[in-house]
Amino acid sequence: MTWDSHALAGRLNSATRDVEPPFAIIDLGSFDANRRDIARRASGTRVRVASKSLRTRWAINEVLRHAQFAGVLGFTLPEALWLASDSGGVAPIDDVVVGYPTVDRQAMRRLCADPELASRITLMIDDVAHLELIGEAARGTDAVIRVCIDVDSSWRPRTPGKGRAPHIGAQRSPLHTEEDVLGFAARVVESQQANLVGLMFYEAQIAGLGNQPPRHAVRARAISAMQSGSKRELARRRPRIVAAVNNILKDRQGTSLEFVNAGGTGSLEFSAADPSVTEVTAGSGFFAPTLFDSYRHFQPAPAAAFALPVVRRPNADTVTVLGGGYVASGIADISRLPTPWLPEGLTLDSQEGAGEVQTPLHGAAAGGLALGDRVWFRHAKTGELAERFEEFLLVRGSEIVDRVPTYRGEGKTFL
Repeated sequence: MTWDSHALAGRLNSATRDVEPPFAIIDLGSFDANRRDIARRASGTRVRVASKSLRTRWAINEVLRHAQFAGVLGFTLPEALWLASDSGGVAPIDDVVVGYPTVDRQAMRRLCADPELASRITLMIDDVAHLELIGEAARGTDAVIRVCIDVDSSWRPRTPGKGRAPHIGAQRSPLHTEEDVLGFAARVVESQQANLVGLMFYEAQIAGLGNQPPRHAVRARAISAMQSGSKRELARRRPRIVAAVNNILKDRQGTSLEFVNAGGTGSLEFSAADPSVTEVTAGSGFFAPTLFDSYRHFQPAPAAAFALPVVRRPNADTVTVLGGGYVASGIADISRLPTPWLPEGLTLDSQEGAGEVQTPLHGAAAGGLALGDRVWFRHAKTGELAERFEEFLLVRGSEIVDRVPTYRGEGKTFL
């Protein structure tokens, strides 16, 4: 996406002129544009909001106000209990799927003891041990906990004459084949404390991997080829698994799945096109962190950023800003570092990177910066940025229109 960087920097600096950095902002124009584009790319399919990528209740609730968006994909059970409860004058969210398995016995006992929360929250499972934990937590209660099976959506291409197929994708569920899922689904249906309501297919190797890495044409072609192969395999496997699980539910309970969740911001078109999928998930795409700059088929607008003050000038083409070491999770390489964004023409120091208390920046733009000026950065993963700040300033045009707390600002740190 292209923009007038000089005008954008001027607008953001004007809007925040009375605020002392460090601080973080959400540019509402870009946020709204990303929401509309996510809805368009999902082609009418319901979109569930991934809370880990936002970690700000205002942002979650703002997206859920709009048609086509419904439900939250949470990341821990304590978070889900908080979101689904009446707390702080904020209306509870009545549909929270915990996207990752939990072994938090205390939180599970709370869930089982509260019928209202149990009706709003769905747990993710992929192992008989998860069922046993639910049974233990529900002992002595009438609770029947809603559960969703996480189906491994990695690609395992087999080469004739070779041994074990490679695993391409995230290391998540052990349930990969139709037989794996059906065997486990049968165990779930037999449980007295679990009600199977959903399946989840997260194709990380498609949704979470940019297919146009800058300055790496050969790698881009390899990624595109891998993703094409993975899409073909999943387009065959996923509908078969969904149909087979629905057959088990119909035969044994006279019911069917309430939802089949798939995809992420990077794979909305592919997942939404599958008739067996009832909903897709999006999170980071609303804020558009730097890890989303390398996709060919969509270009979100940067909507979240943070500002740091220039505090030193080591030499004519270098300035140093305060703090900045907001490194994202994942493989430890430069892609996880925050990126100096505005003014254009600044780069991180190859020896220091983004530092705990200071970050040196080089480049032609450094010559035009004075002590006290702002440098705007974008984070690699914006949800994790929210763990660094207590609030986001909401900017519309050249004005701050509100301040909203992050999870951290509400005293919550779930991971």
